[in-house]
Amino acid sequence: MLWIHGQISTLQTIKGLIIPSLVSLTVPLALMSLTSEVNGKGQDSPNILASQQMAPRGQLVFCVGIGALVFVPVFKALTGLPPFMGMLFGLGVLWILTDAIHYGESERQKLKVPQALSRIDTQGALFFLGILLSVSCLESAGLLRELANYLDAHIPSVELIASAIGVVSAIIDNVPLVAATMGMYDLTSFPQDSEFWQLVAYCAGTGGSMLVIGSAAGVAYMGMEKIDFFWYFRKVSGFAFAGYAAGIAAYLAVNNLHISLPSTLAQVPFLSGS
Repeated sequence: MLWIHGQISTLQTIKGLIIPSLVSLTVPLALMSLTSEVNGKGQDSPNILASQQMAPRGQLVFCVGIGALVFVPVFKALTGLPPFMGMLFGLGVLWILTDAIHYGESERQKLKVPQALSRIDTQGALFFLGILLSVSCLESAGLLRELANYLDAHIPSVELIASAIGVVSAIIDNVPLVAATMGMYDLTSFPQDSEFWQLVAYCAGTGGSMLVIGSAAGVAYMGMEKIDFFWYFRKVSGFAFAGYAAGIAAYLAVNNLHISLPSTLAQVPFLSGS
């Protein structure tokens, strides 16, 4: 959302957030590796693990799907079309691929894109639509601007505001939070790629992982793996919070020490937006 509306750009976001993102991933993994469960005690046997490996065709579809997502910024930079067109293009590629690899196999029709589209969570989509419309109403009424003025008066640090947004996103989905933040602050308050918008992108993107209900992916994970809220809170939330806090600390350290990636990244056409 921030990228689509111009609050952040591709190159500056990669340069500014790649180190904090890697830190936020590395810290929980390092902490989890110290636990006995991940260290080898109680692991499944090799035969069970082998039976759970993804089939080659499944790996192909997975890789193409991830590649289609990564291709969206490239598509936008090359064509100038809105990102949703890139998503539709990727969906078309997946549609052709699944039809080709499952052609003539009636028992595998459920693995094709049309069947997958029939299982879309329409209620979830309508929920987000209603939330975004509600946020737009609050913005039109001027309430979000008043909230922004209140936060500026009582919390002068933009780092604390962005960090608080990430913590709240563990309870409330980050989509309405980011939409509300964009309604509270415009580009005249914080220009494109400013520290505030980059911190909001990081905090809202990773803060939802602290609780399983903090994101649509977490809710889907609950349904697929049949886990409950308290199991996730006991086993994962502490690691997720450690990674979240470490990422914020890394971002502030990088900015205070003026550490940046080599300027040669600016020569990459689709990253520089040229």
